[in-house]
Amino acid sequence: MEVDEKYFKNISSRERTIFEGAITMGALFHQFIGTPVSIKNREILEKSIKNAMELQPCIKKVEVKINQEMLQELNSEFDYVSLAGDMLDVRVFSEYNDINAIIRMEYIEELKYPLMYVESVD
Repeated sequence: MEVDEKYFKNISSRERTIFEGAITMGALFHQFIGTPVSIKNREILEKSIKNAMELQPCIKKVEVKINQEMLQELNSEFDYVSLAGDMLDVRVFSEYNDINAIIRMEYIEELKYPLMYVESVD
């Protein structure tokens, strides 16, 4: 048994896959919201978030998109704004024991909220 296996023995591989993706999404949200972002550094920030979150256990891939149109609309005299949840569209791809999950965060207009949810599990 791997060392970390003893700490997760009370959940299934499916649950572990979802857990790892969801905890990564939560970390992403709470670590990066408020980061200064502009049109000029949007792509750099997207890559930085992606690279940092892909270091997490069981994370195979992260896709991050910061809404460029919102950045243009919100641009201030200081040439940047603070990153907000409604600017993000993120997918975290997690895998554990051949179970795959996609955890998604996107702004849902009808909810007026950046919702995190399980997009798929197989």
